[in-house]
Amino acid sequence: MPSAPVLLWFRQDLRLADHAALNAALATGRPVLAAYVLDTESAGRWAPGGASRWWLHHSLAALRRGLEAASAPLVLRRGESVAALCALAGESGAAEVYCGAALEPWARAVEERAHAALAARGVGLRRFRTATLFDPTAIRTRSGGAYGVYTPFARACFAAPPPPAPGRKPRRIPAPENVPRGEQLETWGLLPVAPDWAGGLREAWQPGEAGAHAALARFLDDAVGQYHQQRDLPARAATSRLSPHLHFGEISAATVWHAALAAGDGAGVRTFLQELLWREFSAHLLWHHPTLPEAPLRAGFAAMAWRDAPVEAGAWRRGRTGVPIVDAGMRQLWRTGWMHNRVRMIAASFLVKHLLIDWRVGQDWFWDTLVDADLASNAASWQWVAGSGADAAPFFRVFNPVLQGRKFDPDGAYVRRFVPELARLPAEHVHAPWEAPEAVLSAAGLTLGRDYPRPIVDLAAGRARALAALRAMTGGDDRTGGAR
Repeated sequence: MPSAPVLLWFRQDLRLADHAALNAALATGRPVLAAYVLDTESAGRWAPGGASRWWLHHSLAALRRGLEAASAPLVLRRGESVAALCALAGESGAAEVYCGAALEPWARAVEERAHAALAARGVGLRRFRTATLFDPTAIRTRSGGAYGVYTPFARACFAAPPPPAPGRKPRRIPAPENVPRGEQLETWGLLPVAPDWAGGLREAWQPGEAGAHAALARFLDDAVGQYHQQRDLPARAATSRLSPHLHFGEISAATVWHAALAAGDGAGVRTFLQELLWREFSAHLLWHHPTLPEAPLRAGFAAMAWRDAPVEAGAWRRGRTGVPIVDAGMRQLWRTGWMHNRVRMIAASFLVKHLLIDWRVGQDWFWDTLVDADLASNAASWQWVAGSGADAAPFFRVFNPVLQGRKFDPDGAYVRRFVPELARLPAEHVHAPWEAPEAVLSAAGLTLGRDYPRPIVDLAAGRARALAALRAMTGGDDRTGGAR
């Protein structure tokens, strides 16, 4: 029927500009019914964590405002996705359902169930690429396989036809006459209440499509030119901070790609595009290796003798390890829902190698506390640090957090911001306060073990223990541990 609406199923593409499924729905000339389904049942273990729920609430509120400005409502439903979509299609008389194609294994399974259930009711399901630069099956090796190494993958992406130029936000979206009743976002309980721990998130972020475009504009105006030189310096505002906006699809990857290209062809832009392709590579890995979040890609790592050390893991989560750069990162994470990427690598390496704790413990904590908790990027990055993933850092390469701190936070500004107990220590001691003379500690008003913990592990001993575990896993060959 010509007047039968298209049901537009929003997922991780909470925007109106450059939205392929929305544009296709509008091109039909039919009314469009916009809907979002909160399906924690199907997501299971990978339902949004606490920080992601906070972001989702505000992102949906922003999407609702954007749709209302275009004269269209947003219908919200909770429950199992297939049942909710079938109900919405039946109540609205929708002829088709359009949506962005998912990457996560559980969400892909939902799509297949929805396709079958809707088809049985005479309703079609069409999927569009809304989350990545390229279709996850499009970038292939010469033999037609999946890439397992980033550099040739990135080279293939640069050589591929570029993503289409982004489309504009529609001014008006024709709504159907019959709009099914939806739920109130405020009743979903996505925001923390008792206690309200989200004050730091509110200070740090502006979720929603407008916030995404503002963040992109700031980055391109202020930081992209020096990105290649300053992106590893956590005390500087030198990164894009676009990761949560990209995860929730408040801005398309193509929009970011083309805007960066328009900013020039310098080293900063090139490095930033390479980082976008790291995100793309992670999506590629998850698509072709659906068990990436649960099992090591390199099968030999299944035999790694990880330690069960809940007390040490708890100190790591709280930013109380006694290693300043690690603690600063973990406290930044808790306060703002985000951690600088260089510090993520340092903190992850400390957990996996110095403490010899399973990478999945860290992955789960990041999943709950990051506003940009993305299943592909989170899993791929943790496996990279652990040496068990694709193109991974060899396990025997252990970041020394003191040297890393001194290199990338030389004056200690980042540490002092998030570990104020150490604010009065001079730069030469702020990354290793246990090495400071007693007179220096006293002048800084600092007593180790009282005001700030001593390290929970001797760094040299922790490194040696990790290498011993690697030798045991590999039968004495600690050069690669099955990693590159």
